[in-house]
Amino acid sequence: MLNLENFLNLKPLYYDEIDYTRMPKAWESIKRNFKLPKIIHVVGTNGKGSTGRFIAHYFYKSGYRVAHYSSPHILKLNERFWYNGKNVSDLELNEAHQKLLSILDKKFQDTLSYFEYLTLLAITLFQDCDFLILEAGLGGDKDATNVFDKELSIVCKIDYDHQDFLGDSIEQIAKEKLKSIQKFAILGEQKYKLIYKLAMKFSKERRLEIFKSSHFFIPPEIKEIESFIKNSNYPSFFTQNLTLAISALKFFGLDIDLDKFSDLKIFGRCQKIASNITIDVGHNELAASVLKKEFENKKIVLIYNSFKDKDYKKILKILKPIIKRIEFLPILNKRVEDKKLLEDVAKEYLIEYKDFENINEHEEYLVFGSFAVVESFLKLKGY
Repeated sequence: MLNLENFLNLKPLYYDEIDYTRMPKAWESIKRNFKLPKIIHVVGTNGKGSTGRFIAHYFYKSGYRVAHYSSPHILKLNERFWYNGKNVSDLELNEAHQKLLSILDKKFQDTLSYFEYLTLLAITLFQDCDFLILEAGLGGDKDATNVFDKELSIVCKIDYDHQDFLGDSIEQIAKEKLKSIQKFAILGEQKYKLIYKLAMKFSKERRLEIFKSSHFFIPPEIKEIESFIKNSNYPSFFTQNLTLAISALKFFGLDIDLDKFSDLKIFGRCQKIASNITIDVGHNELAASVLKKEFENKKIVLIYNSFKDKDYKKILKILKPIIKRIEFLPILNKRVEDKKLLEDVAKEYLIEYKDFENINEHEEYLVFGSFAVVESFLKLKGY
């Protein structure tokens, strides 16, 4: 049998079209072999990774066996599989891989996508947990993570992204994500009021219980969370993510002690890796908007690149007030945009640009554009 690395190398990372019947059929064929933990499903456009990790970390600190499956990874595949405070080892991944291959029909071994297979691998790894936090990939209803029964859905902020798969309007995108709710859901703070209306409609039509995160708080508690975020040197937008995470913990009856979050480090989300370097794995307009607010009244050097399917023109327009200069960082990926087209946008917005060469200790840098941009920068600079 191939080890996990060699097995995954045979699978493409991206598809122009997805067979949405494949994952449900694969899970149906093997589910008798599993006893699932309580699953918390996290969907939305931005904030899924940090919200899920806040939830997982607090359960762990409260004495539960808890796992968190997230995507994509920055430097190493193991980052996607977190259990009780740390990423799982290569040995644990390969043992789970061999177990999964032993029960999965060859046709599914061959046809499942990279993400679909890893989702089943997470279930194989983590079936003995008390709680498993599953982060959706592209969407909600048709996502590989949506085939499992869940105790609670967490809906982070919804905005434009992955329109090729989810639809061109906020209404279409929101419906795809909201359709993934099975019984109970908590809705985080939303940019578009339409999403609240859609959630209420879904709640009535499907007899679901959908709460706003504010349902679980009184105003002084929100102030405490804001103060904790500020004093912990987290980016300010984490206030919404932590509030949503605490809503989920309260849903399951936990008392909240903010100090339990104090030792949590969240990799790649507006993270300072040096006094003058911040990395952020965001890649859409919503991420650009929160970063613009985070760096308001400053001028940063943007180390950047973009995939073809991202609206980099809108992203750079949002970021323009904080950009001193763009430095383009090459990434090896067939989805990357032609650098000349990116340069044309910089010219149009009258933003100075050049190729990335090195860090100047007297300037402040933001590395942004995708997981691949952050990965390329960290490997190049030896972090």
